[in-house]
Amino acid sequence: MRSTTVLRGTPCIAPPAGEPPLHRLELPEPDAAPFAAGSFEEMGPLSWTDHPHRHTFYEIIHLTAGSGAHVIDFARWPVRPPHLAVILPGQIHHWQGDRDVDGTLALFTEDFLVDHPGDREVLRQLARAGWFTLDAEDDARIGRLMADLAAEHRQRAAGHETVSRALLHVLVVRAARLPEHSGGTGPTQATGPVEAAGTSQITGPAGAAGTSQITGPAGAAGPVRSPARSGALAEAFTRLTARREAVAWSVRECADRLGVSPGHLTQAVRAATGRSPGQLLIAARVYRAQQLLAHTELPVRQVAARLGFADPAYFCRFFRRETGSSPGDFRKHHRRHHQSIATAQTHA
Repeated sequence: MRSTTVLRGTPCIAPPAGEPPLHRLELPEPDAAPFAAGSFEEMGPLSWTDHPHRHTFYEIIHLTAGSGAHVIDFARWPVRPPHLAVILPGQIHHWQGDRDVDGTLALFTEDFLVDHPGDREVLRQLARAGWFTLDAEDDARIGRLMADLAAEHRQRAAGHETVSRALLHVLVVRAARLPEHSGGTGPTQATGPVEAAGTSQITGPAGAAGTSQITGPAGAAGPVRSPARSGALAEAFTRLTARREAVAWSVRECADRLGVSPGHLTQAVRAATGRSPGQLLIAARVYRAQQLLAHTELPVRQVAARLGFADPAYFCRFFRRETGSSPGDFRKHHRRHHQSIATAQTHA
């Protein structure tokens, strides 16, 4: 929790090598729950910044007014409210051409999900689904929940933390029932492999992608005898591969760190996600490469080195095989010059 939250007014840590800044969740006091909710105005100007940035926390956006676009990683979603969106920790996002955006935000770290750990997987599926356009009934229902969350955070009455956790769980469950992209327009630009687009970390079951409704944590169908243990191991693998250094690891190295055999890890992850650990590690490596190429000035050889490739030429062949374009072509198409807002703002 200490690495994902800071006390209010703490300056941002300068991002390494020109990477987008990483914002941590501000808390009013050391023992405060890692949660905040309120309007864009209450959350401050960083909530609608046009500079690419990342978070250490989850962000749920209920957008009720505004225009322009919201860019999440490599997908540009037109703003035609009302919308609901989930931003995962580590995803790079920013607003484009926004005019008078309004709505309510809920910000929280993974620690806040302790009462409902299954919500982590649902949130990942919601983030993969992208940008929801709400009908009047869903907008009203989501709006009431977001307003209640904001009121609990603002008033801090007795038991507010318990109530906020419960309301957040209801919000996640209700959001999971929304038809994917219902009544809305898809992203105007999305590139890279399907499994990487719209996510900054390996996200577990891919079964919800392309379906009409988010389904919640995937069942552990397959030969693993204990679904609960299989799911727990797959979740541990997901958390492990979210670490930046993990993109350079092999399946065996991941298995060693989790205290299981490579075969058992493969069986559990495949049962829970439908994909092998090797496939997920490749997706993570490709996505990290895309982030570094699009959002840093690092030479290709340094990008290759950060991903564990000793030979830049081999990295280029790997990248072309997985994405259909060279690192140089990808960078030319996606580069967006940006300055770090860490030096200009005190918010973390």
